[in-house]
This record gives sequence, structure tokens and C-alpha cells, in this order.
Amino acid sequence: MNHNASLLFILCIPYVTTYGIEFNYPAVFNFGDSNSDTGDLVAGVGDHLDPPNGQTYFKGPSGRFCDGRLIVDFLMDAMDLPFLNAYLEALGVPNFRKGCNFAAAGSTVLPPTQYSVSPFSFGIQVAQFFRFKSRVLQLQAKSKRFNKYLPDEDYFSTGLYMFDIGQNDLAGAFYSKSFDQVVASIPFVLAEFETGIKKLYDEGARNYWVHNTGPLGCLPQNIAKFGTDPSKLDSLGCVSAHNQAANLFNIQLHALVTKMQAQYSNANFTHVDIFTIKSNLIANYSKYGFEQPIAACCGYGGQPLNYNSQLACGQTKTINGSSITTNVCNDTTEYVNWDGIHYTEAANQHIASQILTGKFSDPPFADKMPFLLNLRF
Repeated sequence: MNHNASLLFILCIPYVTTYGIEFNYPAVFNFGDSNSDTGDLVAGVGDHLDPPNGQTYFKGPSGRFCDGRLIVDFLMDAMDLPFLNAYLEALGVPNFRKGCNFAAAGSTVLPPTQYSVSPFSFGIQVAQFFRFKSRVLQLQAKSKRFNKYLPDEDYFSTGLYMFDIGQNDLAGAFYSKSFDQVVASIPFVLAEFETGIKKLYDEGARNYWVHNTGPLGCLPQNIAKFGTDPSKLDSLGCVSAHNQAANLFNIQLHALVTKMQAQYSNANFTHVDIFTIKSNLIANYSKYGFEQPIAACCGYGGQPLNYNSQLACGQTKTINGSSITTNVCNDTTEYVNWDGIHYTEAANQHIASQILTGKFSDPPFADKMPFLLNLRF
């Protein structure tokens, strides 16, 4: 399994009128995988990331699988909220007043297996949220002195719930299953996702914004493993089967979102086509100021992928008797891909700005974005 990025990205959006969205949240609660993990996996399993991870913005590893900020960081910034603290990070006086991040790299929607990178599957993250909420309410009942570190009780109903999880279910399945078996597993993944959403709904979460999955066939990790036969690649050099599976997942995800909107009439569901945003970036990279759409900025092996599955970004290892070290590109803003699995900060910023246009949403929300004029990135 891998620390792959996201499938589902859901923002719960409070409705003030029947006409649309009010982008004004007191707090954010995020669930997901490496696409939005701000330090949970490394804290939770006692792991660490090596430089140059984090070099662009944090000037050192920040617990994010990136050279800098993630999509979720840019979205928080756009909403004028602070970056989210990881639930499992005990040090550095974490402040949960404005929300909490339960996302952990490598996490799946389905329960973890012996091969899983992360034990913190979606069901576990939802359970962690319930424990978090329960503890917050307990502490608040005891003393007001915790208030500056904890969300108010009503933040749990008016706050923004974000989900960015599921791509690891697809990407991991390809290591042991045929294409048809991977596709056959999709309804089970979505059923588990729906179960988690229902539990949160029953606890008062109301408005959801769902990102579909990106083109996982365009990640160097998957091209290196499954794309050695050129006939398996599409015109962009991506693994056709992986992207086809992602598309089939997305069709079913959209149907599920539509179903849940009908079922929970006092909730709001918005579906965002992240696949199109990322595919457009990879297909038209030069138009957006990039020079390398596929190759990893930080990796080993040189062009065309600069990726070696035995060596994570920043590592030095002895392989076949010789010591090898990953190299890092001179200018991360020229690269879409950071480490063979995850996107660069520059790519994440582009993706976030495209999300915030509202054009890739169903229903669209382009006219509901009062803060767009004040974006700080």
C-alpha cells in the first residue's frame, strides 16, 4: 500500500438561505489520507519524514507528504482559518479551537489489512472524532479555562466537515486484484463511506462537499509498477486501467452523493470534479506554468519518472551494494508531482484555486464566493 492521495473531499457547508452557500465556518473537521494529512500518520505510528519534505513553506518536514502546503491548507487560508492541527500530534501546544484534522497518510475507506500503511481507516477516524467531541464537551463542562483551545459545542453543528479519502482503496487493490475485481470492490468502498457519513449526520453534521478521485494512473508510483508495457499507457503517459477505475468510481460516487442529497433533505451536498481539475493540469501543464507533468521532483532514477519504489523522498539506502540518495529538483514550481505519489505545493495551489472558482462543482457556486477577491495565495 501507499500514501496515496484523495478520493473524497467533503466540505460541510452551512446554508443560510435556500439559495446557496455561506462561506463562514467557526471550525473545520477533516478526515482523509495523505492528500490532507497535516501530521497524523507520522505522529500516530512514530514515523518521520526527511528533508527536503516541507522545504518550500515550512522550511523543514511538517508531517505533510509534500514540499509545502496541501490543498486543505490553501482552502483553510481562503476561509481565513488557521491550518489544522493533527489529532494525534501531542506536542507544540496544538490548538483545536478552529477544528481538528483526523486525516492520516495511507488511510483507506475500508478497514485496514495487514498490508495497509495506515491503521487509521475512515471508520477509525470517525470514531476518533466522536471521542474528540465527547472529550471537548466533558472538558467544557468542567472549566472555562480550556475554551481558547477547544471548539464551542455549537461548532460541531455549524462547522465544516471535510473528507479526502478513498484513492488508496483503488490504488492498493491493483497490487492484488484484476481490473474487474478492483471495479467490483467499488460499491463496498462507497457503502463504507456512506456508513461513516450517516454516523456523522446522526451526530449533527449537515452540509457536505464531495471531491471525486483524481487520475491515479498519472502518478509515477503507478506508472513505474503497472505501466512498463507502453500499450497500457494513454496519450498522456498515464496507466489507462487506473484512470478508468477512477472514472468508474467517480460515476458511482456522484450517484451516491445525489442519493444522499435526496435522502437527507435538510443537508447540503456539493460534488466537485477533482479528476477533471488534475487531468487538465497534467494535460495542459505548460499553460499553467509547469514544465514537468509526470516526473517526480524528489526521487531517484532520472527521467522520465525519477521514481524508485525502494526509496522515499529524502532517503539514502544501500541497494545492491551501492549507496543511493534521492535527488530533488532545483525549482519545485516547475513540477506537478513531488515524490512520485503526491503533488507539489505549486500544483496544490493551482488545484485549490480551480476548486475555488466553483466551476467544477455540482451545483456550481461561482457566484457565492465573496472571499475570492481576497485570496492570499
